[in-house]
Amino acid sequence: MNIKLNTAILDSKSRIAITGSKSETNRLLLLKALYPNIDLENISNSDDSEMMTNALSRDEKIKDIHHAGTAMRFLTAYFSIQEGKEIILTGSSRMKERPIKILVDALRQIGAEISYEENDGFPPIKIKGQRLEKSKVTLKANVSSQYISALLLIAPKLENGLELVLEGEITSVPYIKMTLELLEEIGIETSFEKNIIKVNPKTEIQKYRFVIESDWSSASYFYSIVALSKEGTSIELLSYKANSLQGDSVLVDIYKDFGVETKFINNSIVLVKKKQNPIQYVTHNLQSSPDIAQTIAVTCFGLGIKCHLTGLHTLKIKETDRLEALKTELSKLGAQISVTNDSLILEPSNNVIANCKIATYQDHRMAMAFAPLALKSSIIIEDSEVVSKSYPDFWNDLKKIGFKMEEI
Repeated sequence: MNIKLNTAILDSKSRIAITGSKSETNRLLLLKALYPNIDLENISNSDDSEMMTNALSRDEKIKDIHHAGTAMRFLTAYFSIQEGKEIILTGSSRMKERPIKILVDALRQIGAEISYEENDGFPPIKIKGQRLEKSKVTLKANVSSQYISALLLIAPKLENGLELVLEGEITSVPYIKMTLELLEEIGIETSFEKNIIKVNPKTEIQKYRFVIESDWSSASYFYSIVALSKEGTSIELLSYKANSLQGDSVLVDIYKDFGVETKFINNSIVLVKKKQNPIQYVTHNLQSSPDIAQTIAVTCFGLGIKCHLTGLHTLKIKETDRLEALKTELSKLGAQISVTNDSLILEPSNNVIANCKIATYQDHRMAMAFAPLALKSSIIIEDSEVVSKSYPDFWNDLKKIGFKMEEI
């Protein structure tokens, strides 16, 4: 289904409730499977989290997690320690192109039995669960943090815990710290010194209740909307906190450049568009928060600001090659943009070509990142239902704040 967004006129004050963080939810769903006396509230309603729930709860030999990359990584580790259980973990055609070898090799270092069903290094994989007694893994540090988090989440259930040695410069540190802090909250001892992470074993924990914070990645689209809006526009987003575990909370600082002020009020954030001193150029290293790169690039295009974004090497292996996808789709709209394997440079532009069809490449973030441009010109989002991967209510929430749209 394609959606045409006609030039939007926002309500000056709006209020939106976004469900729990997908990143926190998927980590906690796995921990709950390992420690059943964990209670969870405000669980993400994303497709990814639903795939995690189904894979963990259903007794099926073949686990098909479709496009859910986080689920693929986390479940590979989880089923490696389920003694006596043999499963096949598979996914969509795109998932079969996304590498899993780094994680499989790491798990094999501690004794896991995993084999490839089709192409070496890629899903689908066969996992024979067993007790893993070895406790030391060495891994390159610049890989996706999800590989590292997958190992850390199962670490307390390993007989001797885990010592993880990371070689080189670490990518996406906030997501690693999120995993460790969630482990600490349920009483598991961890340490992270220089490039060595240690997690102590723990067979049982005390009963614990989590209220999951709403998703900062999803909040990014509303930051973009406010940035592209007139002075005085405000949007309130419910269930956020100042001391967030989520790396994408750097939005608070990044969007100051675009005139967006963030006010923390009780358990909400209020985004307000302030009078802005004109800026011509921004640069950000997004190594710790690559998921907001698309949003920032589109915001800069809509505002006519040059931007240089770096630290983006993990975007090459997401739902699509996000750097090439950004280049292609922004170019349709009139942008001058160049990309490398880990960076993006966007030149300033004063015009947004109307009624362009934006391809989404089965990537939820492509659809949502481009939607705010309806504040500048009408735009068509192809395969709009792809947003359900992380934010099923996205289009309805845009309608609530004044966006006009029609199915075509």
